[in-house]
Amino acid sequence: MSTLLQDIAAQIGAANVLTGADMAAYCPDATGVYTSTPIAVLRPASTDEVSFIMRAASATATPVVPISGNTGLAGGAVARNALMISLARMNKLRDLRPAARVAVTEAGVILSSLHQAADQHDLVFPLMFGARGSAMIGGALATNAGGSNVLRYGNTRALCLGLEVVLPSGEVLNLMSQLHKDNSGYDLKDLFIGAEGTLGLITAATLKLFPKPRAYATAMVALSNLDDALTLLNDLQSATGGAVEAFEYMPAIYITRHLQHVPKAQAPFDKSYDINILVEIGATAPQDAQPTADGSIPVVNLLEETLNTHLQSGRILDAVVARSGTQRTQMWARREAAAEITLGRIPLINADIAVPLDKVAPFLTQITKDLKPIDPDADTMTVAHLGDGNIHYTVYPTRNDPALSSAITETIEAVALSFGGSFSAEHGIGLTKRPSMARRKDPAALSVMRAIKSALDPQGIMNPGKVLPD
Repeated sequence: MSTLLQDIAAQIGAANVLTGADMAAYCPDATGVYTSTPIAVLRPASTDEVSFIMRAASATATPVVPISGNTGLAGGAVARNALMISLARMNKLRDLRPAARVAVTEAGVILSSLHQAADQHDLVFPLMFGARGSAMIGGALATNAGGSNVLRYGNTRALCLGLEVVLPSGEVLNLMSQLHKDNSGYDLKDLFIGAEGTLGLITAATLKLFPKPRAYATAMVALSNLDDALTLLNDLQSATGGAVEAFEYMPAIYITRHLQHVPKAQAPFDKSYDINILVEIGATAPQDAQPTADGSIPVVNLLEETLNTHLQSGRILDAVVARSGTQRTQMWARREAAAEITLGRIPLINADIAVPLDKVAPFLTQITKDLKPIDPDADTMTVAHLGDGNIHYTVYPTRNDPALSSAITETIEAVALSFGGSFSAEHGIGLTKRPSMARRKDPAALSVMRAIKSALDPQGIMNPGKVLPD
């Protein structure tokens, strides 16, 4: 063991410095595309221990890669000849204050654990996605994770009041504000949220909690086109005062593959439809959730009434409203199987783009047309957070050819940007989208980002090779 690792082992314990075969569980990434080859995996248990590691790494100019739940899809936690720092042992919920509706958590807290802790106080931390059983708070902040409830609550950045960050020098930056208003200079925490560990290592956060909905109204809805879906969304938002929590799009091909790949899966309707939407409304007001004299729930009645209006007008073709918690769970299980279904086939191009809400349908029409000359027999699959314009557009090319993959990726980017969109919505940049950053990001923006990186990490040791192009 090198002198560097010996010094670190003396500080955090030899059992928490993993080398050789002991690192195996940390090396594959979630997509199966990348494999890490770290010098060692370090498992600190406190901010002080992280600070010690960073001081030692800085003194020896040793690269460092933070890793949380390793659920990322863009290669953001790949470590090559670097120290990999796992935050798994930093898993304490430091404080939960129901009256202030804040939780203070360490970076290694698993997302579902925070959900359970908030639920005990009839509160929610509304960051919700399929990998919540293993994803950690630090990783969610580092990637500015999205998920299904962005429509109502915003991305992770919108859910964070304060951060604790260890800088590349080992200095601890205490930004652990619990304030909703603090106009005292640069909002430094936003530099680190979404930076994917390239500027510093997030060790703790102050997070917003929200009232737990007293009742949910959930339905699967079939429509003839996405413009009608957007009309339905806007009508539901108006009728509920903005209480629509999720509006998820699953086309017919997605439903078919879900039925093929998930044992005992059930179709949402008796017949197949091209456009299938999962909609959910969360009611927090007692008058919207308290059962009426006939036992019905007002928010469910409101959803049914709105759906019926659209059914009568011909916009909706079919609808099924969840009548129990089990039915609601089944509807969500269909949508949350997306990663399992999408990543189960290679080669693939897993695009994660965003466009304005009214450009989702034009994007899908145009990209279908533009990809035909490039790879006429390629398969595609789409699933989308339709309520916030985030489209997960997956292409399965006919051959494993880097030039072909690059051509497909560039075409997807070009179409997304032509509609005022972005080539990266919620998965981050990592390694995968660095070429996209070079091609598509505004040069002035890249110049500012490089200046920030150079100022905070002059040796370039924090998660090197990620986010910024060469």
